[in-house]
Amino acid sequence: MGHSTHPGPTRHVEPAELAGSAGLGAWAAFAVLALVVGRGSPPGVDGGLLDWSVGHRSPASVSAARALTDTGTGAVPYVLVALAWMVLGRTLRQRTAAAALGCACLAAGQLLRYGVMEVIARPRPPRQDWAAYASGWSFPSGHTTTSALAAGLVIWATVLRAPRGRTALCAVAGCWGVAVGLTRVYLGVHWFTDVAGGWLFAVGWLGVCVGAAAWWLPGRGAVRGTDGPPSL
Repeated sequence: MGHSTHPGPTRHVEPAELAGSAGLGAWAAFAVLALVVGRGSPPGVDGGLLDWSVGHRSPASVSAARALTDTGTGAVPYVLVALAWMVLGRTLRQRTAAAALGCACLAAGQLLRYGVMEVIARPRPPRQDWAAYASGWSFPSGHTTTSALAAGLVIWATVLRAPRGRTALCAVAGCWGVAVGLTRVYLGVHWFTDVAGGWLFAVGWLGVCVGAAAWWLPGRGAVRGTDGPPSL
């Protein structure tokens, strides 16, 4: 009667392709957001969240937010990335190279973010609403971008190495990256769209790093999620 049809083989989507697609989407959203914030007046969501933050502060909550926000800059993100990426190597040389590669991805992302920030030159919220020290322009948030990049790199290394309990480790790293960004709004030194821009920038840059690793690292083991560490 009829001809039997056989479905073709299911195409396996590589993690590098997924990362690339997510990165492209993040860059597109970031570009749109940059155009919105570059018009001058902050969107309504920015003013509303800033007012809420100012009205829901206490000495204890401000101290906790300051302590958490301080982990999103300086040496802490680099130490976290270096420690996470060191486990990808078997020898001392491989571990050193892996740690250096992870930190290089973070540093390059920070440098690019700084250039974007200088171009957009968005003012920060009113100084009277600040509950912490801040300097420089506002978009995208530096603490947010740095912590999100570090969290993403830690998650990347954790998935590659696939230790027991990796889901919990990835969840902790992700929650830390998100929480640091939220403290910037709570402390009044950034608009929420600055933080959203930092998250989008981090996803976009991580997509670039994963794509580069897929093409340049020997064997491309750095993006396939194999049981063993990538060749470095």
